[in-house]
Amino acid sequence: MKTGCIPMNRCRTGVTQKLEEPGRNKQSIYFPFSTNGMVQKLDQKLPVANEYLLLSGGVREGVVDLDLDELNVYARGTDYDMDFTLLVPALKLHDRNQPVTLDMRHSALCHSWLSLRLFDEGTISKWKDCCTIVDHINGATNYFFSPTKVADWFYDSISIVLSEIQKKPQRGMPKVEKVEKNGTIISIILGVGSSRMLYDIVPVVSFKGWPAVAQSWLMENHFWDGKITEEEVISGFYLVPACSYKGKKDNEWRLSFARSEVQLKKCISSSLMQAYQACKAIIIKLLSRPKAISPYHLRSMMLWACDRLPANYLAQEDYAAHFLLGLIDDLQHCLVNKMCPNYFIPQCNMLEHLSEETVMLHARKLSSVRSDPAEHLRTAIEHVKAANRLTLELQRRGSTTSIPSPQSDGGDPNQPDDRLAKKLQQLVTENPGKSISVFINPDDVTRPHFRIDDKFF
Repeated sequence: MKTGCIPMNRCRTGVTQKLEEPGRNKQSIYFPFSTNGMVQKLDQKLPVANEYLLLSGGVREGVVDLDLDELNVYARGTDYDMDFTLLVPALKLHDRNQPVTLDMRHSALCHSWLSLRLFDEGTISKWKDCCTIVDHINGATNYFFSPTKVADWFYDSISIVLSEIQKKPQRGMPKVEKVEKNGTIISIILGVGSSRMLYDIVPVVSFKGWPAVAQSWLMENHFWDGKITEEEVISGFYLVPACSYKGKKDNEWRLSFARSEVQLKKCISSSLMQAYQACKAIIIKLLSRPKAISPYHLRSMMLWACDRLPANYLAQEDYAAHFLLGLIDDLQHCLVNKMCPNYFIPQCNMLEHLSEETVMLHARKLSSVRSDPAEHLRTAIEHVKAANRLTLELQRRGSTTSIPSPQSDGGDPNQPDDRLAKKLQQLVTENPGKSISVFINPDDVTRPHFRIDDKFF
């Protein structure tokens, strides 16, 4: 979906939901882009010609690898009806033909500091107030782009713009119901008639090309080979404002391959995506405290499963229940071994920081899920339906011509399906006391890929 609401600005999107109607929904979709256009006019910090990435699902849904413990809790149905993540480049490095080399000397894997030495003097002058300064022995000064200072500036700028907009409201413009800074992201809830849309807006650094640290990943065989071109997958990456567990929040950015993940999603079967959504619905709250597994970890495991298993197996339309059990087993396997490699930078283990106490606590919770996955899935489905009923009730109260909820019980193919719960129940009932899963050994994919055995992890 391309938007023409800001001249010279483009929007690349990973949105899968239908957003073109009714007309008032368009207003709420375009509003964040026009707001960012006004932010650019404040002090000309943002690029004049910019390219945004709009993703279906908020940061809490795991669409981007960010730290969820800094986010306020919002509930679908109570606080919002639809959610999106918008990546807004504050800086861009484009048109590079060689691998992009980042300064990772001070950072953990998948993270980097960003020196403004890569940019011209005009850029340094505009952004120096959003930098940390390091003076060298030789007298030179190095400005490091600070994610926390950029986020502070961005929140202040958006607040100024929204305040001005609200002084002169225009007909058809969405109502700004909430603006909050959550760590390094800005969350905005817009009211459109009786519907509410949550936007998690993330200031990022945008790169064309591919990082040198992920160059070896391109040499491997992948499930998307032959389905999409390498140029589509490696067209660019981002630095997002998140640091490692021992890193400096003021200086450290995290590599994000959100643009590539949008392309890879095209190659994943609908039954596997259904299993992923169901698994996420089950674990997103169950394993949220203490913090251990995020939806982004689960997404990474799904991508590894796509690489590991034969395409004809993953293409089975009626295997969603098998895939769900496999994802739960993969999750348990990764958890007890404290090992979840980043899909694009496999040498980066995203779970190495976990304590043994946290691992064992969540392993017990997952064992409970694994023993009766159908019941846990039904519970998750009931929560979704309850949120939908609340949304519809609020819409009925707010307007007699309410906009249908995009997350209605039968409308969203990404929501967990009760049929999947029934299929799970059948598999478990027919194989009492046994584990039923997708085969998870990455070193031997010649064995049967539908496994029933007597061992639980």
